[in-house]
Amino acid sequence: MVANPVPDHVPPEMVGDFSLFTSPCMSPTPNGDPHAAVACVHAGPPIFYSPWNTRAGQGTWVITRAADQRRVLQETEVFSSHRSIFASALGEDWPMIPLELDPPYHGVFRSLLNPLLSPQRVAEFEPTIRERAITLIDSIASRGTSCDVMKDFAFPFAVNIFLRFLGLPDHRLDTFVGWAKDLLHGDDLRRPAAARTIVAFIDELAAMRRKEPVDDFMSFIVHAQVEGRGLTDQEVRGIGVLTFVAGLDTVAAAIGFDLAYLARNLEDQELLRNEPDRIVLAAEELLRAYPSVQMIRVARKDIDFKGAPIRKGDFVSCATMIANRDPTEFEAPNTVDLTREGNPHAAFGYGPHRCLGSHLARREIVVGLEEWMARIPPFRIKEATAPITHGGHVFGIENLVLDWARPRPRGTGHIRGK
Repeated sequence: MVANPVPDHVPPEMVGDFSLFTSPCMSPTPNGDPHAAVACVHAGPPIFYSPWNTRAGQGTWVITRAADQRRVLQETEVFSSHRSIFASALGEDWPMIPLELDPPYHGVFRSLLNPLLSPQRVAEFEPTIRERAITLIDSIASRGTSCDVMKDFAFPFAVNIFLRFLGLPDHRLDTFVGWAKDLLHGDDLRRPAAARTIVAFIDELAAMRRKEPVDDFMSFIVHAQVEGRGLTDQEVRGIGVLTFVAGLDTVAAAIGFDLAYLARNLEDQELLRNEPDRIVLAAEELLRAYPSVQMIRVARKDIDFKGAPIRKGDFVSCATMIANRDPTEFEAPNTVDLTREGNPHAAFGYGPHRCLGSHLARREIVVGLEEWMARIPPFRIKEATAPITHGGHVFGIENLVLDWARPRPRGTGHIRGK
């Protein structure tokens, strides 16, 4: 990746050799640990400039302290969230809603959508979540003593739940996941192609629901009203694209990183087996240790921020994986402590744009871990395999092959003849 020139207003001493996309352990790496890799920034200044910290190679200011990230994410009058991340892949400029809207207009759409993903709605949905987890895990257990957990469980579980929420057909799950992978992790050809495909799908679905509404998310959106009017086609598209993309990757990745950790740390695995009531607390610590999203804001005006001369139009990175390893915020931040309490992690962001789907994501992760631990014997990463991890705008893991075959007792092997 070729970096853009460092702007003239950035002091040379504030430029850092770091990127969530190209630094060590960020590109697809066997047995890599991108979360540990980003923790190195805490040995340096609280803010620095990276010349290549976006997919397109654009530079960003990198905020390393959790408290400073909260300030950026809260001060929407100074730092805008409107970047048209998705639309830019198409050479267009429209926001994903409500993620890329700033207050006060952001609040109008947030108020419309909040009830759909409220704690009460998620609680009502829990039996469906648990039923899906049990069905998948029991099927895996019946087929043998190992599986590729991302393909066989994490994606089919998390994505199926989200598709049910949207009212979309389950038989297209693999297709939808493929679109998401191309969009989030594809090259310069696959990414725009996936973006066009997703937009066409959302537009077609919206048109269908306008004509023939059913009891699902898209029917609600196309017939909803804000400020006494119906939503425009672009607003429906912005909501539909954000909701569709957000549900196809992040929860599955979280479950994958969690199971990879437990596969490597059998004492913690045993703790959760013996005391399953600890899983809720443990899930929060795993969210802290293995978050997946970088949030970027755009400066609306010139500002001196912690000694950094941020200028209007500069990108500012608030990466959850950096905030969650902040030693001024967490004791022993690089140690996973499943008994950690008082855990103010940033996995779901902060401020008015805090993740709309956080209640659903939490419930999926907890239920997934509960049912996996209850139904699968002690598991490890299968010998001669290596999970592939990657950084980027959204961190991910694949090729996670788990094995729970009982070790062969000593003395039962073949005896060589004399």
